Amino acid sequence: MSAARLTGTKYGCGSGGCGACTVMLSRYDPHCSANACLLPVVSLHGAAVVTVEGIGSTKTKLHPVQERIAKAHGSQCGFCTPGMVMSMYTLLRNQPQPSLEDIREALTGNLCRCTGYRPIVDGFKTFCGISSELFHMNGVLPLDPSQDLIFPPELMLMLQKGGGGRLCFQGNRVKWFSPADLSDLLELRAAHPNAPLVVGNTNVGEAAHSGVTFGSACSLSEVKEELQGAVGRLDPEESRVFQALLNTLRCLAGKQIRNMATVGGNILSADPKYDLSCILAAADCTLQLVSKGGTREVPLNEKFFAGFGRTHLRADEVLLSLHIPRSQPWEFVSAFRQAQRREFAFSIVNAGMKVVFKEGTDTVQSLSIFYGGMGPTLLRVKRTCEGLVGMSWNEGLLEEACRLLAEEVALPPTAHGGKTEFRSILSLSFFFKFYMQVVQELREKGVGVADLPLEYLSHCSRSYLLTILHPSHIQMVSEIQSSKDPVGRPRVHIAAFQQATGEAKYYDDLPAVSGELFVFMVTSTRAHAKIISMDFSEALRVPGAVTFLSARDVPGQNRRLWFNNTEELFAEEEVCCVGQIIGAVVAESREQAKRAAERVRVTYDDLSPVFFTIEAIQHQSFFNPKRKLERGNVDEAFGKVDRILEGEMYMGGQEHFYMETQGLIAVPRGEDGEMDLYVATQHAAFTQEVVGHTLGVDSNKITCHVKRLGGGFGGKVMKIASLSAIAATAAYKTGRAVRCVLDRGDDMLITSGRHPFLGKYKVGFMNDGTILAADITYYSNGGSTLDESSFIMEKALLHMDNGYKIPNLRGHGLVCKTHLPSYTAFRGFGGPQGLTIIESILHEVAAECGLPAEEVRAVNMYSEEESYTHHRQPFCPRDMVRCWDECLEKSDYSSRRLAVQHFNATNRWRKRGICAVPLKFGIGFSKGFYNQGAALVNIYKDGSVLVSHGGTEMGQGINTKAVQIASRILGVPMSSIHIKETCTGNVPNAAPSAASFGTDAVGMAVKDACEKLMKRLEPVMKAYPKWTWSQWVITEAYCQKISLSATGFFMGPHTSVDWEKSEGAAYYYFTFGACCSEVEIDCLTGDHKVWVTLKAGGSAGVSRWQVEGGFVQGLGLYTIEELQFSPDGALRTRGPNQYKIPALCDIPPQLNVHLLADSQNPNAIYSSKGIGEPPVFFGCTLFFAIKEAIAAARRESGLNGRFALSSPATVEKIRMACVDRFTEMVCFTSSSFQGSQQPV
Repeated sequence: MSAARLTGTKYGCGSGGCGACTVMLSRYDPHCSANACLLPVVSLHGAAVVTVEGIGSTKTKLHPVQERIAKAHGSQCGFCTPGMVMSMYTLLRNQPQPSLEDIREALTGNLCRCTGYRPIVDGFKTFCGISSELFHMNGVLPLDPSQDLIFPPELMLMLQKGGGGRLCFQGNRVKWFSPADLSDLLELRAAHPNAPLVVGNTNVGEAAHSGVTFGSACSLSEVKEELQGAVGRLDPEESRVFQALLNTLRCLAGKQIRNMATVGGNILSADPKYDLSCILAAADCTLQLVSKGGTREVPLNEKFFAGFGRTHLRADEVLLSLHIPRSQPWEFVSAFRQAQRREFAFSIVNAGMKVVFKEGTDTVQSLSIFYGGMGPTLLRVKRTCEGLVGMSWNEGLLEEACRLLAEEVALPPTAHGGKTEFRSILSLSFFFKFYMQVVQELREKGVGVADLPLEYLSHCSRSYLLTILHPSHIQMVSEIQSSKDPVGRPRVHIAAFQQATGEAKYYDDLPAVSGELFVFMVTSTRAHAKIISMDFSEALRVPGAVTFLSARDVPGQNRRLWFNNTEELFAEEEVCCVGQIIGAVVAESREQAKRAAERVRVTYDDLSPVFFTIEAIQHQSFFNPKRKLERGNVDEAFGKVDRILEGEMYMGGQEHFYMETQGLIAVPRGEDGEMDLYVATQHAAFTQEVVGHTLGVDSNKITCHVKRLGGGFGGKVMKIASLSAIAATAAYKTGRAVRCVLDRGDDMLITSGRHPFLGKYKVGFMNDGTILAADITYYSNGGSTLDESSFIMEKALLHMDNGYKIPNLRGHGLVCKTHLPSYTAFRGFGGPQGLTIIESILHEVAAECGLPAEEVRAVNMYSEEESYTHHRQPFCPRDMVRCWDECLEKSDYSSRRLAVQHFNATNRWRKRGICAVPLKFGIGFSKGFYNQGAALVNIYKDGSVLVSHGGTEMGQGINTKAVQIASRILGVPMSSIHIKETCTGNVPNAAPSAASFGTDAVGMAVKDACEKLMKRLEPVMKAYPKWTWSQWVITEAYCQKISLSATGFFMGPHTSVDWEKSEGAAYYYFTFGACCSEVEIDCLTGDHKVWVTLKAGGSAGVSRWQVEGGFVQGLGLYTIEELQFSPDGALRTRGPNQYKIPALCDIPPQLNVHLLADSQNPNAIYSSKGIGEPPVFFGCTLFFAIKEAIAAARRESGLNGRFALSSPATVEKIRMACVDRFTEMVCFTSSSFQGSQQPV
């Protein structure tokens, strides 16, 4: 599509895991959404493909889908927006009046990292006839299906004529056949037995009295649709198998993949993580196989699979069809799965179970249990099943089943895939769930079974609900504010419509420059080793390869000092982590560059690595400086307290997973060493500086252009500068433009993410929960180079008090030097880590005192009108206390806590917890020189205004706010103001867009420039008060030679900390908030769901979605997202298949956001408040609520003491911490559990 200049369809991951590349595929009817990155072009013969450009544009007419997602503020960075639009558009083509469940299913395969999903659904639910809380429907384009694109007539004629025989497409490396019919397929299969078979959609087979038969090439969506129809037609007893399959299909992949993937492909993949085989095997399904020699029918069971990825299908055979039988009256069937994320994720363990009873009794006649994820292939627990035949379905059977299962499914600690204890326990938990479901159904049939407590049956309830239905509350502007004044109003993101139509351009959307090359990085495969040699001769033999780059090709400096630490562009003599860049291949295309890079051979001499934080502590491997803050006399205070508690809290890292991967285009200008960079960076000035240093030229010859970013979150500050320098070196060496676009896996490997933290503490407190002393040592894993780790540690220390006045408080901060890719800035910048440790302390103190946690938080909270932080910065906590009180009130906290206690008393296998926390978050940079902003405002003779500033638009709406400010000062409509790009040639030496300070700094600078212009125009305006803006500018100002261009500058406050004295005004101001979350966990699987009330200072519109988007990112940080490394230091989670961010299914069904009314902030532009980073921390309320729920579950097993739980609280950690008889059967010691992955 890039060749056709259709750049609206985005490349986000290349594996169908993000939905950014969604298009609509049609073979007349029906239409289906599909992942363009997974569709070979040759497979589309006879199909129509519609991209986002094909349904509407700002130049012609928007489609209602595009209009409504934009008006609902559902597009922030905008990179995911075209994919969202196409998923919804496809749904409407098939169902013009969809239900909320239809929308939920349609968007399952689309990820968003910015919005938190609610505004997207809020815009789309208007197609269900449900009004939006965010915009009025007056004037909104109606949905008119008659205006949609028709199926191309030439393709219609092709379909009517029928197949034209076999097709063959010949490429340079691959030959593709499209057979004419089944007999032709069998001929090809016999001739090419080792060739993979790729299938597309065919028609569903036929329904018969015995069941349903599906052609093997039926898509999973077609199977789901047919089964839904069968369930509607049949009695519940006859459709139990179909219902179990539907429950599985709801969670299986995303809608786009289900539309393309086939039931035959799912089975023949022979991957135990694919969920269908277990339930199909348990249901006694059969397969029809066909070859030139004839057909044969085989049962789908464990004997069909030969191993991982292998079946006993003969080389010349193909799978023709699958038969799924109906259920019989005394037959009970269920399917189970547990994954990292509820939907759109491979299962960790899945199971299919069927029991048949002798008619009218609870005596087991036959039993089938199959597991996936418990070995390399499908596992049938034959001994267990045979041992239970003839037994009554009662507690005795349960005990015997668990004993047999524990022996039969036991996994050795070294089993592939890890999580061995968790997987074994899940297999027992699944059977217990099945047992309880069958008990309930037998009771309904009136069959006598042993009495069971009602609270044991609570696990049977299960729901699939569309989330994000509850309104947020918007802070309105003053009634006296002019209707023409846009400041403070929830304006649509100024680029939202272009983002919704695919017209908005990102760096990789820019057309190729003539002669453009592509660069691909060669990275280390060793964590710590000497480089003995590099052989790139084979790489340069690859067709299209141009040159190889290494340290010797750098024209300037390969090394640079970063706060007294040396950082290398290319590793020269020694590598310090897997993923460190040691070279790069330049080629004519990205595919050629990638193939060539794979042929570079590097010889190493391995050295001893240090990976984990605890190892670094043992080896005293730390970066300098080591930081310390102290208030009061901690040691003396420990002698005056009632109790002392010691403990630790580990918090894992997080991948940025911005939707647009890092990259740039470097264009040499061929004169005086000039070079233009079109780059995705949050800090253009730093990129300019690093590139100039690398090339050995002055910064004035390097110009960085930044139009917008497809997400940043702090990850596009440091690492992109090095990538830019490498691309610039390639452009310098070849004299041609060079494009660099990291693949998702390489982006995750090279750029790393949020720092893991370990906090060790000693706290002294009174019996009423008042904390008098706390001594905390923070350890962060900095990785192999310093990067921004010292700044991040400083922010953690500066936030270690949160909103609590602890009179004697001491904190040490040490950054561990390890042999992992360097961790870097991430939204919150160390704040969430520092805050979480102190909240963990408050949580443990409350538990130790036997008091509600909110009471302990309240008794320790700052309350004096003039308070001082532990670093002696004055502030007023009034708004923080207001947020706290209003949060408790609006969440009905007291009543909900009582309801949680009642729920826990009446439910054994589901437990709830509730948690509320306050927040005090510093805004701005503690390094005072960064607190500055600059802007350039030009007025043209036609009255139009061009604003340039040093900030970067990455979805936070900085451009929208800059235009609003200029509109207010100049008195012109927003439509007359334009922002072209961020450019170092227009605004030099700009600070990074980070620390929630970009809008404050840029806004003040724009205001300053506009005020200068208005002061110049003031005499003209006074002389001609009745003239219009254009007349003032054109007729008089220009003719009077009044300058219509002005620079604006904001010199922020001088912030700094004297670390020796433990004092200093570290921040410009503080943002306050509070959050309450309630969580329900499934004690048997670790699954959970949440409800949230959040109170924050802020403004409406884009800022509101910054709050929700930040919270959802925090939800991922504290409950889902987990970085995993191999024993040799290689990142295992290198894409959306392994690393899961929150999807639509993970969003709380109730998420109420309230913005604090009448909260003033005299320090910032028009009382704005930085709220981009703080809400991430509120995800910790989920973590502590989960911990409360786990504690309730542990009390059922007689465990009342403290227990360790590290963040994130994944399904594995939740399940393993809920100690019960099933965990004990797997010989698990819960008191020391920290998860299957060693903390890094």
